[in-house]
Amino acid sequence: MKKERLISLDVFRGFTIMLMTIVNNPGSWAHIYPPLEHAEWNGCTPTDLVFPFFIFIMGTAIPFAMPDKHFDSAIFNKIVVRSIRIFCLGLFLNYFGKIHFLGLEGIPLLTIRIIITTIVGIALLGNFNQKIKTYLAFGVLGTLLFLAYSSIESFQEVRIPGVLQRIGIVYFFTSLLFLKTSPKIQIGIAVLLLLIYWFLMTCIPVPGFGAANFEKGTNLAAWLDNSILNGHLWSATKTWDPEGILSTIPAIATGIIGMLIGQLLNIETTKIEIIKKLTLLGISLIALGLIWSLVFPINKSLWSSSYVLYTAGLATSILMILYYLIEIANYKKWTKLFLIWGVNPMIVFFLSGILPRVWGMIEIQNPEITSEKININEYFYTYIITPQFLNPLNASLAYALLYVLFWTIILYIFYKQKLIFKV
Repeated sequence: MKKERLISLDVFRGFTIMLMTIVNNPGSWAHIYPPLEHAEWNGCTPTDLVFPFFIFIMGTAIPFAMPDKHFDSAIFNKIVVRSIRIFCLGLFLNYFGKIHFLGLEGIPLLTIRIIITTIVGIALLGNFNQKIKTYLAFGVLGTLLFLAYSSIESFQEVRIPGVLQRIGIVYFFTSLLFLKTSPKIQIGIAVLLLLIYWFLMTCIPVPGFGAANFEKGTNLAAWLDNSILNGHLWSATKTWDPEGILSTIPAIATGIIGMLIGQLLNIETTKIEIIKKLTLLGISLIALGLIWSLVFPINKSLWSSSYVLYTAGLATSILMILYYLIEIANYKKWTKLFLIWGVNPMIVFFLSGILPRVWGMIEIQNPEITSEKININEYFYTYIITPQFLNPLNASLAYALLYVLFWTIILYIFYKQKLIFKV
C-alpha cells in the first residue's frame, strides 16, 4: 500500500528535472551563463546540484513507495526489474546515434532509429504484468550489452555508464537497504561508504601514475574506469567517466541519505518537529561537507565524499523550505508548473535526450549557403532565436527556455489526461 504523494517532494523533483532540461539544452554550448555550466573540476555550480538532487529525491521517495517494508521474492523481482529498466533507458540513449541499417542515411535512417526507439521505449516504460516486464527488461539489457561487446563496429565504443544507469544502480541498493535494515544501520553504511571511498582515493597508489591524487584522468577512479570499461567511456575523455564505477559507491550514500530523510518525513510527530529536524540536518550536512572539502575537494566528476554531504545538505534544506511552504503554510497555487514536471520524470529524462538527436538528423537547405544543408536545431537557433538578441548568452538561454516550454505543454497534456509513465 502506497502512502499519499508528498506534494513538496514532487515539486522538488519537478524543479530539478526542469533545471536539468535547461542546462542540457542550450542553444549554443559556446554561450552559456556560468551558473548553467558544470564546475571545471573542483567546486560546485547550480548545475552540479541537478544529478545529486535527483538521486536524493529518488531515495526520499522510497519510504513513500514501500511504507510497510515488506520483502519477499516478488518484491525483490520488482526492484531488480525497475533498476534494469532505468539502467537500460539511459544506456539506450548512448545507442541512438550509433544505430545503422543497410547503409541508410538521412530520413530513412532516422525512421529506423525512431522505430527502434519506440519499441525500446514501450518495452521499458510499458505497463505490462510483472512477468512480461521481467522478460523485456532482461532481454533489452542482454541485447544492449551484447551489441556493446560484439564485433559490430558501430557499437564498439558505445558508452556504458550514464546518469540513468547510475540512478538504476543506486535505486537497487538503496531499496534493498531500506527493506532489510534499520535507519541506524543505514546511517552506518552511508558513513562507511564515504570513508571507504575517501580511503581508496587518498591512500591507494594509482597503477601507472604513482601516488593517489584527485586530478583528471590520473586518479584511482579514472584508472578503474579505463581498466574495466576501456572503449566504453564518456566521449569527452575516453579515459574516465563522470558516472564511472568507483564513484558510484559514494553515489549510493547520496541515495541512502535521501532515503533517511524520507523516513524522517514519515515519523509520527508534528510537522513543525519535522521542520526542525530537517533544518538541523541540512545545516549539519552542509557544514560537514565544507569541512571535509579541505582534504577531499567538492567535485562532481569524482562524486567526492564532501560533495555527497554538501549536496545532500543543500537538498535537505531546499526540501525543508518546500515542506514548510506547501505542507504547513499551505501555499500551493504556484506549484502546478513543477508538479506536472515532477510526476513524470522518466519520460522527460528519456525523450528530452532523444528529441534533440532526432532534430539534429533532419536537414534543410542553409539559407545563406545554398550548397550546404543545416539541421533544424541549428536553423531554429541561428535564424529564428539569435536575431532576437544582442547578447548570445541570452539567445542560448532563450532556446533552452523554449525547449522547457515545449515540454511543459506536453507534460501538461499528460497531467490532464492522468498519464504517468513509470518504470
